[in-house]
Amino acid sequence: MHALRHELLPPSGVEFAIALKLTPSTASKHDTSSFLNIVTARSNILRVYEVRHQPLVTPNHVDSERERRAQTRKGTEPVEGEVEMDNGGEGWVNLGPLKTDGRQDAATAPRFYFIKEHAVYGTITGMEKVRTISSNEDQLDRLLVSFKDAKIALLEWSESTHDLVTVSIHTYERAPQLAALDSALFQPTLRADPLSRCAALSLPKDSIAILPFYQTQAELDLVEQDLNLARDLPYSPSFILDFVGDVDPDLRNVVDFVFLPGYNNPTVAVLCQAEKTWVGRLKEYRDTAKLYIFTLDLLNHTYPVITTVEGLPYDCTSLLPCAVPLGGVVIVTSNALIHVDQAARRVALPVNGWAIRVSDMPMLPLGKDLDLTLESSRLVFVDEKNFFVIRKDGMIHSVEIVSDGRTVSKLTISSTLAQTTIPSVACQLGNELLFVGSTAGPSVLLKTHRVDEELPCGARESDASAAVVDTHTSMDIEDEDDLYGEPKVVTQAAPNCTISGGPTSRIRSVIHVSFCDSLPAYGPISDLTFSLSKVGERHIPELVAATGSGHLGGFTLFQRDLPVRVKRKLHVLGGARGMWSFPVRQSHRVNGTSYEKVVNPFVPERDTVIISTDANPSPGVSRVATRAAKTELAIPTRVPGTTVGAGPFFHRTAILHVMTNAIRVLEPDGTERQIIKDMDGNMPRAKIKACSICDPFVFILREDETIGLFIGESERGKVRRKDMSPMGEKASRYLAGCFFTDYNGIFELATTDIDPNHDRSATTTLQAAVSAGSHSQWLVLVRPQGTMEIWSLPKLNLVFSCHAISGLDAILTDSYEGPALSLPQDPPRKPQDLDIDQILLTCLGESAPALHLFVFNRFGSLVVYEMLPTSALPDMTSPPNGRVSFLKAKFSKVATRHFELSRQDETEKTVLAEQKRISRVFVPFITSPNPNQTLFGVFFTGDRPSWIIGTDKGGVNIFPSGHGVVHAFTACSLWDSKSEFLVYSDEGPSLLEWLPDIALDARLPKRFVPRSRAYSNVVFEPSSLLIVAASSLQARFTSYDEDNNITWEPDGNFTDTPFHLQDLLRLDVGISLPCCDCSTLELISPDGWVTMDGYEFAPNEYVNALECITLETLSTETGAKEFLAVGTSIDRGEDLAVKGATYIFEVVEVVPDPSSSYQRWYRLKLRVRDDAKGPVTALCGINGYLVSSMGQKVFIRAFDLDERLVGVAFLDVGVYVTSLRSLKNLLLIGDTVKSVWLVAFQEDPYKLVILGKDLRQACITDAEFFFTNNELAIATHDEEGVLRLLSYDPTDPDSNGGQHLMCRAEFHVHKESRCSIVVARRTKEEPEIPQSRLINGFNDGSLSVLTPVDETILKRLHLLQGQLSRNIQHVAGLNPKAYRIVRNDTISKPLSRGILDGQLLQAFEELGISRQNEMTRQIGTERTTALHDWISLAMPW
Repeated sequence: MHALRHELLPPSGVEFAIALKLTPSTASKHDTSSFLNIVTARSNILRVYEVRHQPLVTPNHVDSERERRAQTRKGTEPVEGEVEMDNGGEGWVNLGPLKTDGRQDAATAPRFYFIKEHAVYGTITGMEKVRTISSNEDQLDRLLVSFKDAKIALLEWSESTHDLVTVSIHTYERAPQLAALDSALFQPTLRADPLSRCAALSLPKDSIAILPFYQTQAELDLVEQDLNLARDLPYSPSFILDFVGDVDPDLRNVVDFVFLPGYNNPTVAVLCQAEKTWVGRLKEYRDTAKLYIFTLDLLNHTYPVITTVEGLPYDCTSLLPCAVPLGGVVIVTSNALIHVDQAARRVALPVNGWAIRVSDMPMLPLGKDLDLTLESSRLVFVDEKNFFVIRKDGMIHSVEIVSDGRTVSKLTISSTLAQTTIPSVACQLGNELLFVGSTAGPSVLLKTHRVDEELPCGARESDASAAVVDTHTSMDIEDEDDLYGEPKVVTQAAPNCTISGGPTSRIRSVIHVSFCDSLPAYGPISDLTFSLSKVGERHIPELVAATGSGHLGGFTLFQRDLPVRVKRKLHVLGGARGMWSFPVRQSHRVNGTSYEKVVNPFVPERDTVIISTDANPSPGVSRVATRAAKTELAIPTRVPGTTVGAGPFFHRTAILHVMTNAIRVLEPDGTERQIIKDMDGNMPRAKIKACSICDPFVFILREDETIGLFIGESERGKVRRKDMSPMGEKASRYLAGCFFTDYNGIFELATTDIDPNHDRSATTTLQAAVSAGSHSQWLVLVRPQGTMEIWSLPKLNLVFSCHAISGLDAILTDSYEGPALSLPQDPPRKPQDLDIDQILLTCLGESAPALHLFVFNRFGSLVVYEMLPTSALPDMTSPPNGRVSFLKAKFSKVATRHFELSRQDETEKTVLAEQKRISRVFVPFITSPNPNQTLFGVFFTGDRPSWIIGTDKGGVNIFPSGHGVVHAFTACSLWDSKSEFLVYSDEGPSLLEWLPDIALDARLPKRFVPRSRAYSNVVFEPSSLLIVAASSLQARFTSYDEDNNITWEPDGNFTDTPFHLQDLLRLDVGISLPCCDCSTLELISPDGWVTMDGYEFAPNEYVNALECITLETLSTETGAKEFLAVGTSIDRGEDLAVKGATYIFEVVEVVPDPSSSYQRWYRLKLRVRDDAKGPVTALCGINGYLVSSMGQKVFIRAFDLDERLVGVAFLDVGVYVTSLRSLKNLLLIGDTVKSVWLVAFQEDPYKLVILGKDLRQACITDAEFFFTNNELAIATHDEEGVLRLLSYDPTDPDSNGGQHLMCRAEFHVHKESRCSIVVARRTKEEPEIPQSRLINGFNDGSLSVLTPVDETILKRLHLLQGQLSRNIQHVAGLNPKAYRIVRNDTISKPLSRGILDGQLLQAFEELGISRQNEMTRQIGTERTTALHDWISLAMPW
């Protein structure tokens, strides 16, 4: 059996982060909005963001006040910032400068913007920024990335490809230090010198690999004598430094190392532990840690030691280098903070009472009520002498280093400032910004700035605060009392304040902290289940994941399609052939000239007209609808014929209506003002099949591939034909076209001096004159030979020409050629698969929409390009092909999607064929799903309807709409809502809106339900449609004896114990009690996520397993019912063995509270509690019986009389059961040591029969049955991240008659999976389940799917996978094949052929067509066949 594994969602969160100037926009002197980049990494995902200055959003109450005031103003009264009527004219619009009130520019705030994302073939273990000799030219930093298999890659940004490119890769995986058996457990750490002179990667056996970099030309000249070194390399040969052999024999057991700033040579501080110890040996060995500071002489390879500090606490965990003016390093321990300077002076600040108990090092006095723990905390400097300590629960404390010059006298720590995310990394970005990354939830951007505040007269310094949280932030403020900076004495008079020595006032420097932005994330996935989400009248499957940890825990809800709800049906509207909704204003006429009313900018403009059209009855009908009552529609005008397009015209005072044979200008009420028949003299032309309307221009495309261009004249209120002679012959053929209006000056032209009369702002109509000062307009055309052209309006100058669009290349650049020839052919040209069918140029994004090009060809390929500025231009003194204007732009591919389309006979022109025709068009829209968010998106209609959305944090994503077919779409605000859409789907015309709180920054639409606690297990109870979840909490530890009496009395501060034992305990200052895991069971309604009921377990009892199981019962007519089975562990301390229990709960319906809005209410009813001698670690059901594990035993129990569990069979298995799964009468047992067992359950007599075992030793974290048609396999994941497919095959000679499970395939995923769920995969509508699909959740937040693959498809895609592995450039130069290979000493050849790598195959979909043909030609197949195979397998579920 074979399978395809690909990731539905990439890892979530930030494990590593680095701030640098990577992209050219951060070094640009003209555009200062982007001032730095942040590169984040999690597992194998690398993301690049820009930090930009964005104007602050006006608060909602301000907007409301403006709207309230606007309703009282007259329509013609001028307001601030609004265009005014000219008193001296006859209603003309004054285009002069707008009024200003003298206010300064609006305030800005830093925000994240997504740039690029890459899935690399390696697990990232560190990142650093470096500057090479090339940085002196472009002023940009380079990115250094380390990987788990001891590799370092040097990356830089390429402006030509708008992507990261690999400069070099350095591998140390064959170094002797990595030959040890435990090297796989080692985590390499990457560090870089602050001046980029070298970088270091930690290796096993107390050694580091040093990679030196050249910084100047003088350093390069020194290597000329060595002919083996290339001068164009930015680095010199790397080498390995052995600490024990090269530095000091006692420098062993390295804990952490960092480079120190401010030294002439690279200087390293290494924290180590020469003698290992632990808590039980503290009487013999304590203070075993040491600090070494030594320099690196990279030329002579000598390493003199500057400072050695001994006697540091044994629990030292990390180092933080201090700034140059202060010097030294801060050492973090579990219980204290220690500053060590260059002279080996130590100043230690204890943060709890344990510090003086585990260390003999002199320390400062313990502060009052100070009881903190620093495990897993992160430190980051705010300025030279202040740093923040962010503890593992997100609490922020400010620490000040008090010094006289460079001599430190003490450290002072504040109380809690605020609570932020759970930190995994914290770094300083400059510009007073801090970044706190998290693997458990969102990562945040904080801003700190110092403010000098005057102390009140008579106030003491200890009464003021030197670090406070701005109250407008979204952080949870805990306390604003903090330590203080050095006071400044200002020699000025202070009223009513007298201080000895003269009239002075005391000034305190205060650090203000504020929240700026965040990167969304949901953290690790601990469990998965499918539930039914009710949207309107239908239920939609929704994947519920228990995610996050601590106070960031909750549920993340994933859906395959973007969820929408139907607000109302609008059958009277029709619209099977198109719908258009837009605002139109009543115009006023003065002396025969029309002008529109002045619009108040504080009142958002709403749609007033909806035009819909249907093909049936023939020849079609078009309707003009307006709003009549609160929710009703009035249709005052009906016109025979089919509408091709409609839009507002003449400053939105008229309607431009394009039909299949005419162009009409309508009044706002739908009456006809003008009609232009599309005739060639007296001969009718071919029907109009598409159009684009952009006031004052109209573009039409006919069925014979000819075009027409019209322009409106505002002074006459009429439309006329526009001369198209600059574009070539009148009979030229075109495939697609559209207009684009540039309101923000995105397009920049470069013009030559050949045509002195050329004026890009020259206009020919009044409407163009009105528009010239505010925006420019452009026409995009595609010719049959695959050439895309961009023409400037109104003079029709060719400014961009590209031949690569039909090939869907990664980068589209100007070919600098003139207008292409596209004359009609004889015989007529037949449509080709690679012909461009639709094209659209519009903005896409959120707060800063960017220009994107949307392309769809007849084969079904949808590609989205982003417009990027470019400086590459031809020789302007002699421009090629007579061109006088060049667009300074290029297009980079950002999204690709291929669809399987239903083909129709296009030669058939009958009425029935016209009614069956499916229209596939791009429809741009603007929506506001919530008051603080505006999205610019595109909807793609047809039989594969999709939403194309761009967000600030997630880039461009394509989401299915969930409809079978969508014939027409338009955004609609007719009913005073900016978040509604009109859609004509297979269910008819409907008014839709998105579900609230949907996040669109990932590949799947998701919603996060915060619960302020983590959950370890979650299941769906189908009879009540409720969610049951087990929360993971912490409780004070208490030790019991066999009789459950308390045997341990801590000597710590036990003021918050639930057992009220304070009188029995001896209090001790600063000593915290240990904690243990505990759990509660919650019954949750997905409607509002309200907890209906719960069950609280003992304080030392926690849930291991939670399943919804069908058991035999006497309470139902069928004799079976769904029950909840819970398996727990009961910790009783170190001296007593762990016990467990099995619980059986029933969900029962009760009478709801009359005050509740819920019509039905449910409770948890405990049926059985069965104690066990060991922990109950796994549960499942089989044929109406309960299967449970207790340590190394598996029991089969019957639910007798609904009140007790009766054992009927048992089996001794491995060491510790981790997984139980059943299929019919087969049982799959996963063990922490003995891998998996396949067992059969027999009922007469009751018996468990072992069918087969896996002989290898593996810690199985998840095991599932995996089947397709008549084949069965076993899919397992182990703690090392290896996916295996095993089979039970008694006919195989190597299986020893089936006793040994045969391993058919191995695939390394490099991450641990703790949960999985099996769903059905139906290739067509059929009642049976022919295939299964396995969805796995991982501890890094990623989701993957395992799909069965036929043998013929496997062979084809396996060959294609090999071509992709060898022939395309991989990020960081890593090897995809080596990344997936599993080391197996029992076989001679890796078992990697049976599982396909979806990450690698997805790259084939993103290639250009020429590259796809090149890949498939070498394996003897067609690109269409390979794409069909991929599309059929890549669905989520």
